[in-house]
Amino acid sequence: MSRFAPAVLALALAVPLSPLLGAEPAGTSPAGTTPDALLGFSAASAEEQTAWEQRFDRALDAADLETWMHRLAARPHHLGSPGSKANAEYMAELFRSWGYQVEIEEFQVLFPTPTERRVEMLEPRRFVATLVEDALAEDATSGQSGEQLPTYNAYSIDGDVTAEVVYVNYGVPEDYEELARRGISVEGRIVLARYGRSWRGIKPKVAAEHGAVGCIIYSDPAEDGYAAGDTYPEGGFRPAQGTQRGSVMDMPVHAGDPLTPFVGATAEAARLDRSETTVLTRIPVLPIAARDALPLLEALGGAVVPRDWRGALPITYHFGPGPTKVRLALAFDWRIVPLYDVIARMPGAELPDQWIVRGNHHDAWVNGATDPTSGMIAVLAEAKALGELVRQGFRPRRTIVYAGWDGEEQGLLGSTEWAETHAEELRAKAVAYVNSDSNSRGFASRGGSHLLETLVNEALRDVVDPQRGTSVAARARARQALTGSPDEQQAAREGKPLALAALGSGSDYTPFLQHLGIASLDVRFGGEGHYGQYHSIYDSIDHYERFMDPGYRYGVALAQTNGRIVLRLAQADVLPFDPDPLAATVARYVEEVVKLADEMREQTETERWRIEERIYEIAADPDQTFVVPAPEDPVPHLGFAPLLNASAALRRSAERYGRARTARLADGPPLSAAERARIDALLMATERALTREDGLADRPWYRHHLYAPGFYTGYGVKTLPAVREPIELRRWDQASAGIEATATALRAAAEQIERAAAIWERP
Repeated sequence: MSRFAPAVLALALAVPLSPLLGAEPAGTSPAGTTPDALLGFSAASAEEQTAWEQRFDRALDAADLETWMHRLAARPHHLGSPGSKANAEYMAELFRSWGYQVEIEEFQVLFPTPTERRVEMLEPRRFVATLVEDALAEDATSGQSGEQLPTYNAYSIDGDVTAEVVYVNYGVPEDYEELARRGISVEGRIVLARYGRSWRGIKPKVAAEHGAVGCIIYSDPAEDGYAAGDTYPEGGFRPAQGTQRGSVMDMPVHAGDPLTPFVGATAEAARLDRSETTVLTRIPVLPIAARDALPLLEALGGAVVPRDWRGALPITYHFGPGPTKVRLALAFDWRIVPLYDVIARMPGAELPDQWIVRGNHHDAWVNGATDPTSGMIAVLAEAKALGELVRQGFRPRRTIVYAGWDGEEQGLLGSTEWAETHAEELRAKAVAYVNSDSNSRGFASRGGSHLLETLVNEALRDVVDPQRGTSVAARARARQALTGSPDEQQAAREGKPLALAALGSGSDYTPFLQHLGIASLDVRFGGEGHYGQYHSIYDSIDHYERFMDPGYRYGVALAQTNGRIVLRLAQADVLPFDPDPLAATVARYVEEVVKLADEMREQTETERWRIEERIYEIAADPDQTFVVPAPEDPVPHLGFAPLLNASAALRRSAERYGRARTARLADGPPLSAAERARIDALLMATERALTREDGLADRPWYRHHLYAPGFYTGYGVKTLPAVREPIELRRWDQASAGIEATATALRAAAEQIERAAAIWERP
């Protein structure tokens, strides 16, 4: 499901690292040598850990990744298909051969597939969209038409509508504001939106809210086609017939099976009637290729769109409405199908009831070489290498669980149903969840819980980048120094730790982090692959080996990176959670929402003056037709004091924890086993404390009060969502309630850290 931007950062490759950053930042060491003491490890245990990690690296073989790629991506393997079941069984046998306790957990989920798809232009001339991706002689698997899912958007409703077309750019809320300013309505019309700028499910959602009766989403070459580079098969970018499949389920409401929210979709589970679910679209929606969109756009009339609305097709882009009139007809077979989650356990020798969960999905829209097989084969490589260490005498202290999720593409179905089914056990035992998805050559992409930021930095420090020969941390820092914001560039030049991005949604960390409050990470590589095959039949082995990761070198690098994270979580004397980055990040988020309210207050006042001036101008010249918007309601005073105070408390607790830990390690007695266990429990509880059982307003499935997908961004994150989003939507009572709820969560997290610090402080 996850998507990388297709930009190729040639500048970062061309500029030597040393003039930018000098030597490796202080406190780090080149990969292959003994690093400084690792967070959570004594000096002796860190040395032993490093030795095992070197053995782990030697057990990784790119040839294995190639073998598994050619097996798993050889045929289409979407949810509910024979290919998906066969792949699950194949991976289960691999895990068993490496010494794991393995089971395949089956769930029954709603998965519609199309029985009718039609886009027909009736006026000003007739045109019928092909809705087909052509097989290519240069791509060995593109001709497997009998097994391929057609091009469509899962969880669109059935519908047969005929209406004029309006071009709505990316179809996000600000685009409708522009249409309103120009007096253009989409009510009773079909909107034509281009992919990009937001998750695809937002486009029909916003269109329906504005009265549209249908939605067509097309792939404009400006995003990932010929404007980005040579198209497939000459290059890696999307050809004119390439079409992006994808789910449009309203995941910002909840992830997982539409019929069983909060409950695992077992065969015995009580299910909603389809009419009761809140995550299906309200209007029919279908994706089309650039070549099918071109005649529709070419026929549109109306005013010429502004510059930033123009794509790369060889036409003048107009708004409409009409004269383009289209019939959009869709019907689906609404079936319940099985999904297959592969779960492999390596029990912990000392702390079997502390689980490190490492996952990647295995289902794809078609063959899915990049998305997701490139990530899944790295997980298999990690698991095989760990099995080899165990044969050499290694024993993980904590239990390690490897997971291959099914049904991710439709809405994180496999991971969500497993997490909901085992929710109580996971809340009690899960230390962390480590995710990946697609993987390709380039830079280390990292996001997740800020308690884990130091752990990730240490892992990135100790892995060599396959292309540059320096650490992947140094390469990521070089990219940041060249392309980041001014603050990020300064931080990179000063050698500061790499920040973790906050996680929104779009991959399998969502149920663990945002529903259950389990500290989570999403770490992978990318940024240099020619990512134009996304969710098409061209996401193939041929495409992957030519344009994404030739030689599987970044697959090995991903296994090295996430392997270190998993092993360090499993082996640390005390869990390697660091409250300091969490407190610093929360302080920044709080500052942002206070500033947001202030800026909106100023903008509202300025806009009211502009509206009054415009009314005066129109009164003087009644022939003008510009639509004057109604003024926004004023921004009231919001009492941010509880949030500011809670953030300050979190900062004080983090500082106390750091001082106490440093002092105890410097000259205090070693922690007893009981003390270590208690600190572990409190650190695990810190992330849990950031959730609230009643969840976010209007979407209680999402419980985390630091990170959530945006209601109108989908994959894009909203930090402090109970505060930020109501402010943006001008829901002032909800914002005030969100301030109190978030402050309560922050105080609860601070309390866990205080209690852990007190244990470090004991003589």
